[in-house]
Amino acid sequence: MAFLQQWKRLNFFDKEVVKLPGTAEIFTSLRDIDITTCASGRGQVTLGDSDGNLFFLDRNLEISGFRAYELRVTHLYQLKQHNILVSIGQDEAGINPIIKVWNLDKQDKMRNPTCSRITRALPGSNQPCHVSALAVSETMTMMAIGFQDGSVTLIRGDVTRDRHNKFRTVFQDKTPVTGLAFRHTQRSTVLFVATETSVSSFNLSGKDPHREVLDLHGCPPRCAVLSDATQDNQFVMGREDAVYFYQPDGRGPCLAFEGKKTLLHWYRGYLVVVTKDSKMLSRNLGAAGQQLVMDTVTVYDIQNKFIAYLAPVPEVLDVFQEWGSIYVLGGDRKLYHLQEKDTQTKLEILFKKNLYSLAINLAKSQHYDYDGLIDIFTQYGDHLYGKGDHDGAISQYIRTIGHLEPSYVIRKFLDAQRIHNLTAYLQALHKQSLATEDHTTLLLNCYTKLKDNSKLDEFIMTKDKEVDFDVETAIKVCRQAGYYKHALFLAEKHGQHDWYLKVQLEDIKDYQRALTYIAKLEFFEAMDNMKKYGKTLMNEVPKDTTDLLKILCTDYKPSDIANFLQVGEEDEPLIDSNMLSGDVMPSVQKANAEEFIHIFVNNSGQLMEFLEHMVKVQPDSSHLIYNTLLELYLHDMAHEGERRNRLELHRKAMDLLQTSDALYDIDQAMVLCQMHNFKQGILFLYEKSKLYQQILHYHMENNEYDQVIDTCKRHGTQDPNLWVQTLSYFARKEENCKQYIVEVLSQIDRYNLLPPLMVIQTLAHNSSATLSVVKDYIIRRLQQENDQITEDERLVKQYREETEKMRIQMEEMKTSAKIFQVSKCSICNHNLELPSVHFLCQHSYHQHCFESYAENDLECPACAPENHKVMDIIRAQEQSKDLHEQFHRQLEKSQDGFSVVADYFGRGVFNKVTLVTDTFPASPKKLTPSQSPGILPAPMKPTMATQGAPRATQHPVQKPIQQVPRPSQAAAPTRATQPSTGYTQPTSLPSIQQPSRTQTPPQTQVSRSTPSSVQIPTNRGGTQSFQQETKQPQTAAADVYRSSPSRLTPSNPNPPKSSSPSLHHRAPTAPTQPTQEYNPFFGAGSSTTKAPAPGTAPTAQKSSAPSKTQTYNPQSNPFETGPPKADNPFGNDGSGSNPFEEDEDANNPFFN
Repeated sequence: MAFLQQWKRLNFFDKEVVKLPGTAEIFTSLRDIDITTCASGRGQVTLGDSDGNLFFLDRNLEISGFRAYELRVTHLYQLKQHNILVSIGQDEAGINPIIKVWNLDKQDKMRNPTCSRITRALPGSNQPCHVSALAVSETMTMMAIGFQDGSVTLIRGDVTRDRHNKFRTVFQDKTPVTGLAFRHTQRSTVLFVATETSVSSFNLSGKDPHREVLDLHGCPPRCAVLSDATQDNQFVMGREDAVYFYQPDGRGPCLAFEGKKTLLHWYRGYLVVVTKDSKMLSRNLGAAGQQLVMDTVTVYDIQNKFIAYLAPVPEVLDVFQEWGSIYVLGGDRKLYHLQEKDTQTKLEILFKKNLYSLAINLAKSQHYDYDGLIDIFTQYGDHLYGKGDHDGAISQYIRTIGHLEPSYVIRKFLDAQRIHNLTAYLQALHKQSLATEDHTTLLLNCYTKLKDNSKLDEFIMTKDKEVDFDVETAIKVCRQAGYYKHALFLAEKHGQHDWYLKVQLEDIKDYQRALTYIAKLEFFEAMDNMKKYGKTLMNEVPKDTTDLLKILCTDYKPSDIANFLQVGEEDEPLIDSNMLSGDVMPSVQKANAEEFIHIFVNNSGQLMEFLEHMVKVQPDSSHLIYNTLLELYLHDMAHEGERRNRLELHRKAMDLLQTSDALYDIDQAMVLCQMHNFKQGILFLYEKSKLYQQILHYHMENNEYDQVIDTCKRHGTQDPNLWVQTLSYFARKEENCKQYIVEVLSQIDRYNLLPPLMVIQTLAHNSSATLSVVKDYIIRRLQQENDQITEDERLVKQYREETEKMRIQMEEMKTSAKIFQVSKCSICNHNLELPSVHFLCQHSYHQHCFESYAENDLECPACAPENHKVMDIIRAQEQSKDLHEQFHRQLEKSQDGFSVVADYFGRGVFNKVTLVTDTFPASPKKLTPSQSPGILPAPMKPTMATQGAPRATQHPVQKPIQQVPRPSQAAAPTRATQPSTGYTQPTSLPSIQQPSRTQTPPQTQVSRSTPSSVQIPTNRGGTQSFQQETKQPQTAAADVYRSSPSRLTPSNPNPPKSSSPSLHHRAPTAPTQPTQEYNPFFGAGSSTTKAPAPGTAPTAQKSSAPSKTQTYNPQSNPFETGPPKADNPFGNDGSGSNPFEEDEDANNPFFN
């Protein structure tokens, strides 16, 4: 019993006698039953007596039963997963017992369970023998029966049926079998067999059961039981000295529970042991005053190793579990109920006794929630802390990490004497990655206070250790405590580049190693760190820093930089293997050099070297690079004392300025050169910027006469005003500058830069300039002016004569008839035959020749090319008249600005166009043809007027005359028969003039005329109006007839116009009265009106309206001035009808 004293004895069960429901009366219904065996399960308790009856006791303590055997019931087994009851009993004495299987779910007519199987229990010796043990597999496929002769019979098959069952004796011993149990696993089924002298296990998975002897000591009957999963389903056997646990392959642990065991039962992790104690006195408790021995019922918690309950019970017959509790059947036939207390009550009991470890184990075994466990840990820790067990307390507090606030624990251990406990807690906090920055700071401070370098190294410098703390905080603490080595290790390991450089530069001051570290970084990290620490590194290691910046701003590769500086700690390849294999294309990474100029603030020499390298490697560098480099050159040149170095800087500055691809800012460079009085650079930039005036003024300010003249010679062609300014400059000088003035005057005279009067006025301010200086110039200029005046007078006279000739020709065309005397076709050169086509330009054609060669039916094929050229010129001039910028540009560049203005004036740039409606007073439907002269160098210039309704479409061509006997339409070209040899056309026209399609006769002489208004139809149906003068030769005019020959009259042609040989000298004349204008090559439907130019006097307009006194006679010929002749030259029937008469008299323009 010494061992039992180590187990705490607790009272976790409440014992009470079972009473009838709802009353205080004790349940005594089992008093008269001689119980031999019992079983429980499926919500009821089954009892067997010595008379062969089976009784069923439900939860309401109601008993029902029936007679199952004739003699007695010896064994019962209730399956847990099936409502099947297996019983063994005797019907006859002296023979083998009978096995019956009852299906409790089915009842017979007597409302008793149905017996599904009856078979005899046959021992291995085939001799009548009593059964001593029974076990049934929960799979209902096997049943084991143990006999008193030591044999075990295994029945395979369905235990509820007799068919296909196999009986086999698997074990034979000399002592009775005292216990049987099946253990099922996923791979095998094991049968445990206990006798009074041995314990064995049989593996039933194969065909032949394999026996494993576990122990050579047995146990009494009913002292063997199978544990649950909490104890790994071990076979538990009780003897007087101890309780033994067995696995299928050997014996397990042993618990020294002394006492004579009479019964073992397993309940929810508890082992219930019934023992007999010789010291316990018998009591008079039975019926009729019999003496009953008191047994001890002990409930052991095997897992937590304490006694959960211990109490005496009179002569225990059996122990079973049902309805969630343990029931003990006493010899007094009473049921004793052992009710387990709830977990909270158990824990309170343990807390009162300060059994916190036991409480923790109990809570875990009872699957207590984790929050409840945290409370237990906390109470346990507080208990240990109060007792002074700080190590134990901190171990309990560590178990609360993640739930208990760390500050609750830290406050308890802030005392310096408890710093090692606090360190342990903080380490555990970091391992679970629940530490904050303050926790990390506190832990590192603990290490530094304890001077525990080994712990500090273990916490920080373990390379394979996972990060369980805030790295930045750890670096700060190590840096403050002076542990720079640890700080550098952390910074480098975890990529804290900024902290690494701070420690190296500010604490250790190892600038070379810091530069090496930067050289190993990636591009963007290296660039950012150089911006931040570049000034410090430049002051300490300027050369290496400059070299690093050169590569950083050109083509950055970390390995190349480390090798270039020759300070790398590891050998790294110059070229990545991926680039060699072609898997990755090399990418050029370079920083912006402008962003690093500020770090050279105290080292201009290195800055110059850096900028020269950038300009050489990257010619497309920014303006700032070039401007800064130029400023460095000029600044050092101004402060350099040695002449050789100064000349070298002068050369470099000029080379930089003269480099064609240099991207310096010209304005800023000019300011820098002026600030440092860099003459050569100033003049070069002036010339590069084409500031020739500035170059001239620069030499003037310095009184450099030769350079002034040289500047004018070199740049005078680009800016002739330089000579003018030079003349003014020398004119203001009181010195004798005759030779310079003479040279300047020669250039002014050569390019006609100033009028002579202005030259004399300019030189009048110079007292040293005499008349001899300008004598030759004045004589030469006066001779040129005289020659020009003579030429202008000649041209004026010529233009007047030509104009007068044109007016005479125009008057003749208006008042005289046109005779067609061409006898040959202008295309085939054969004699004309009807039908034929005649034009006023003296060209005649066969109709078939005209239709074959003419582009359209309105224009003379021979004159069409020249007409097209003229129209193209007119269109080009029309398009160019709105180009105001071009006008101003030509005006600025031209030596004679007046000629440019005259040219654009002739194009109509300065005219204001207005539209005026004008109609005939006699006939509102008829339009008067324009009186404006056209522009045709071709042999003809047609003018057109509408007669009747205008044609649907008009074309920019000349309208011919077609001679046919009868036209089909009134608006089509009129056809006429060829006149005979003796026929003479009238030489004069009647006084009645009607508008018709006419052509202006070509001019043979060139005369000067005023700009005329020309109307050009556009492709969209509109018209464009402009004034223009052109050359127009004069030829004989020919009328174009559009109506019947009997009613044709020549229309008023446009007055011819010519232009002067020179387009730069034109004298505009007064335009005519506002008239209706049209394109000379187009039909009548395209005419518009044109207003006279402002400031001119209107001229009288000639009207061709018909006379009111004359009447229309369709039978008379308007070409005949006298009475009709008797002989008709056209050979008609003499009836007086006109062969040229048309059918549509209603469309006749003369009929009103």
